[in-house]
Amino acid sequence: MSERILSVTAYTTLDLVDAEAEAHEFEEETYAVLDVSSPRNDPDHVTLALELDGTTLEHLHPHADRVTLTPDEARQIAADLEEHADRVEAARDD
Repeated sequence: MSERILSVTAYTTLDLVDAEAEAHEFEEETYAVLDVSSPRNDPDHVTLALELDGTTLEHLHPHADRVTLTPDEARQIAADLEEHADRVEAARDD
């Protein structure tokens, strides 16, 4: 992805995931960067950030979306991710 908005480093959570942008008028698939972070000094929140590869999208201008989470909210998302990951793995094993 050229001209990224999010910094991608060795510490980036996922630097190449399948992604989709959906609106009433369009649906586009591309790659994305997904990162989870917290401030280095005096961390008081968790940030979940997503940036789709703007070079392959026709309908969206390059941008990044960020969600600021409390520790409890981050743990709830982590628990839901674990639950659904277990469900998908169990279905694969069948």
